[in-house]
Amino acid sequence: TMCPSYMVTREEKHSTRGRAHLLFELMNGTELEGGWRNDEVEEALDLCLACKGCKGDCPVNVDMATYKAEFRAHHYAGRLRPRAAYTMGLIHWWSKLAARAPRLVNAAAHAPGLSSLAKAAGGIAPERDIPRFADRTFRSWWRERGGATTGRDVAPPDRPPYDSGPRHDGDRGRVILWVDTFNDHFHPEIAQAAVTVLEHAGCDVVVPERTLCCGRPLYDWGFLGQAKRLLEHVLTDLRDEIRAGVPIVGLEPSCVSVFRDEAPNLLHGHTDARRIAAQTHTLTEYLDALEGYRPPTLEGHALVHGHCHHKSVLDFESELRVLRATGLQLDVPETGCCGMAGAFGFDRAGDHYAVSQAAGERVLLPAVRSADAATYVVTGGFSCREQIEQATDRTVLHPAELLALAIERTPSARGERPKAQPYESETGQPGDPARRSGASTGVSA
Repeated sequence: TMCPSYMVTREEKHSTRGRAHLLFELMNGTELEGGWRNDEVEEALDLCLACKGCKGDCPVNVDMATYKAEFRAHHYAGRLRPRAAYTMGLIHWWSKLAARAPRLVNAAAHAPGLSSLAKAAGGIAPERDIPRFADRTFRSWWRERGGATTGRDVAPPDRPPYDSGPRHDGDRGRVILWVDTFNDHFHPEIAQAAVTVLEHAGCDVVVPERTLCCGRPLYDWGFLGQAKRLLEHVLTDLRDEIRAGVPIVGLEPSCVSVFRDEAPNLLHGHTDARRIAAQTHTLTEYLDALEGYRPPTLEGHALVHGHCHHKSVLDFESELRVLRATGLQLDVPETGCCGMAGAFGFDRAGDHYAVSQAAGERVLLPAVRSADAATYVVTGGFSCREQIEQATDRTVLHPAELLALAIERTPSARGERPKAQPYESETGQPGDPARRSGASTGVSA
């Protein structure tokens, strides 16, 4: 019952049990023909949202998301994949190209006529809006700000390599902010808000010197070789920091889950992969573990939706503790998966869009629509944010934005502003409920 596609279709082949049975028959080699090329197994796995709900809720921790990635790596070996695999699966590389002329890309992707052609060419459902690239990336802002990067003046380890908890002294020390593709190219204001929050907490923030990617979008399409190479690049580039025990803070739960879950499995036996798994935290996990940390106060109510990976393989309760510590009254409905699930809800193939919307309409979208206009709608996932904002008239905030808003509205004891100047959107102040990501996802120039 934890599987969102089964909750929509009610077909046995879309349940965790049904998919596991098909995979058993495939490996047994007696009932299904064609081995890895079998289309019946591909059809059953195609509607798996890779939410990892089965891994978190199933008594035997069945990890269907990993099974799906492994199956597709074999199923499509030497063959072309669906179009969406090359657009959404390779979004890291397309985003780097789009960053050279984001306004031109946005104009082409949203112009009447051209938009339909772009969606058809990219395998995107015609009902979806193509997310807009920011006018300016977070990395561009960070360079102009003179922000520090990794690989420089890394202190030697002052604690065992697997003791990855945050530092517990007055100066919190060095923290790597993991700059993922989505918060770099689509929502840089979220990464800027995270800088505000971390520096307000006493951390010295650094970002990776080179543009890196955890490879999350590759797994759903079975691009395991490419994903492994990206992870190896991360471990090589951040080797000194990893071995010095520097904490890594991520903003996108699906990216954090790669380091905590996929990395030690895909790079089995790699010591640095085990280290990065132990040292990587979501923003709220990190803040929750900081001794003496208390966020500034913020009045009001917030409806909080947990990203699937945050609830299944990370620590979602820490997020709720941090947000409650601001004084906010939280509504945390049992929403399950939002339905977008990375690229799943964008994919025009088969029943993806219909299943995506039906999953969202079970609990999440009605809860958002019925929430009071003054209630903050909060989630940490890019895909969750897109699902809500494309299906309702509400703006969604990342926890980093909510905490940055609290900082902005609460003068410090010395009357000083935080070291990091909070971002300002074109439509309002940080976290303004009137801000719509579709209006402008760029930071102020």
